[in-house]
Amino acid sequence: MPRLLLNDLPRYECLLEAAKEFPELDPSAVEAFLHLLRASDEAFGVTERNFTGHKISHGRFSVLMLLWRGARPDIGDADSACARPGTPAELAEAAGVTRATMTGLIDTLERDGFVKRQPDPDDRRMMSVRLTARGEKFLHRFLPGHFKSIGAIMRPLSESERKMFVRLLGKIQRQAASLKGAPEPAASSIG
Repeated sequence: MPRLLLNDLPRYECLLEAAKEFPELDPSAVEAFLHLLRASDEAFGVTERNFTGHKISHGRFSVLMLLWRGARPDIGDADSACARPGTPAELAEAAGVTRATMTGLIDTLERDGFVKRQPDPDDRRMMSVRLTARGEKFLHRFLPGHFKSIGAIMRPLSESERKMFVRLLGKIQRQAASLKGAPEPAASSIG
């Protein structure tokens, strides 16, 4: 679903004019932000078509990837940067969703035979979620095309531009995260 509902982004000159009425409007910030949203929508649309063609959602794919990276013994040890979550609560935390949402995702993945819940070997009161052979097979069919699409989207940028882009996006992410808890600026009263 697109987040930016404008077909045509406003020209910079229009933003300059709007800033005369709203001094808080920083034209270059708004222009950059709108382009960020537009690029995000376009990239999301490419991956969404690929997911739809394989009858999988972004959420279900995220769970499979969280489980897959730990299914490989060479990248899943506990001290690794790629250590995997295993319980539904850990998966919810890693995916940034509620436990209830994760339960629904796991339910559909289990129904389709991609994952299996099983008692945790260390604590039988806990349940672990594991990728099945069918889930692994699906990922091996799906991932080459998915990675090819990502590569095609990012192809216009050189390696050094990509690294700079990641650094810049990191700055934006950190700033947005710091603003999440900040109260909304007070609106001026109409008088």
